Amino acid sequence: MKKNITVLAILICLISSSSVFSQSGFRFFDPNQKKTRVKFKLINNLIIIPLEINNRKLNFILDTGVNKTILFNLSDRDSLQLKNVRRVNLQGLGTGDSVESLLSRNNTFVLNNLISYNESIHLVINDKFDLSAKMGITINGIIGYRLLKDLIVKIDYNKKYLTFFNPKNNSIPKCKNCEEFRIELIKNKPYMYVDAQIDTIGTKKTKVKLLIDSGGSDAFWLFEHTKENIVTPNKHFKDILGEGLSGTIYGNRSRIPKVSIGSYEIEEPTVSFLDTISTKMARQVQGRNGSLGGNILKRFRIWIDYPNKRIILKKTGSLKGGFNYNMSGLDIIHNGRRLVKIKEPPRINTGYGRSSQTSGNTSLSILTTYRYKFRPSYIINNVLENSPGGEAGLKVGDVILSINRKHAHTFKLSNINKILQSYNNRKIVLVVERDGKKMEFKFRLRKII
Repeated sequence: MKKNITVLAILICLISSSSVFSQSGFRFFDPNQKKTRVKFKLINNLIIIPLEINNRKLNFILDTGVNKTILFNLSDRDSLQLKNVRRVNLQGLGTGDSVESLLSRNNTFVLNNLISYNESIHLVINDKFDLSAKMGITINGIIGYRLLKDLIVKIDYNKKYLTFFNPKNNSIPKCKNCEEFRIELIKNKPYMYVDAQIDTIGTKKTKVKLLIDSGGSDAFWLFEHTKENIVTPNKHFKDILGEGLSGTIYGNRSRIPKVSIGSYEIEEPTVSFLDTISTKMARQVQGRNGSLGGNILKRFRIWIDYPNKRIILKKTGSLKGGFNYNMSGLDIIHNGRRLVKIKEPPRINTGYGRSSQTSGNTSLSILTTYRYKFRPSYIINNVLENSPGGEAGLKVGDVILSINRKHAHTFKLSNINKILQSYNNRKIVLVVERDGKKMEFKFRLRKII
């Protein structure tokens, strides 16, 4: 059951007074401090950080693809004071219309030893794309440019640490076997050029201009027809690529032979080719051909330096790793929590009022007890046509009870996604609840690209 997101839980302070602090942008509490480290969680190739807003600690995605700080998914338990509020509309990727939001100014952000005053927040009133359900943990918002604009950040995907450097007091350490690339900031978003071999027959490479998008979990997105030879290869399948502020993002999922980022060569990455409807707003950036996402970025150790308009990459052992995708055709999301019956470990009673694992008495009794506990619940959010899951008869709204004979509540959502991306022809057995009835479905994962 999806959370009921309500603005009534938010205490909005409608005042026009401005903060006594005039500076804008993140800086160190101690101006002499050289660097600070922040631990993050990595889920679906996305970076989740603990950002504090007006003394309330929340989970935010670090998204280089956004130039505004966006807040959503506040539950009934959340209370957040927002200042200087007015209504505005936001437009993003997706097929729908713009979304209504509340713009709040003069907020205070804190991240470890970093602080910023006078920060603006866009609060999305209707959380249509519900990232928390798709990630399996509560996600309250996304932040990008506002955090990065005045600092240098090192992203270590393997150790799951961000290191922020003070550009005034410390230059980043010299990096062996690294490559530096210039970035172009357009509307406060970073872009770089890479070479992509799109034609599956020839060897010609096309120079493409891509948004560096740490908020995208895919490897690459390419926009069809922005250049003459950017068209979907013959071998592909139609897929739902994600959700944007303006609705569902559709496209064709395929593979291309190679992408080159400087001297780094990435073999046979998966690429999503997007249609013109879903990318109408993104195509307004002159020369943009697509995005470079988290499934590529996580294969490097990265330094992002907005003040000097550069990005530095150092490959890790995962650069040569393969690119998997969901081969079931099922989009499974978190569905809140459900009450389940849990069997407790058995106890051995000696007959003298004591419980032990071993006993010398001739009379023993084994006590089996059960408890009811709330555990994660999962539901099918979408079913692709002509997919293994769809052909088996699974439907949107089916609640997952077990996966391959194991209770669904014992899995994390990331583990379920790994199973559905594992290997071709793997047998999947799902037991679901539909209209109060238990039903079993069997199918095999099918590799298409």
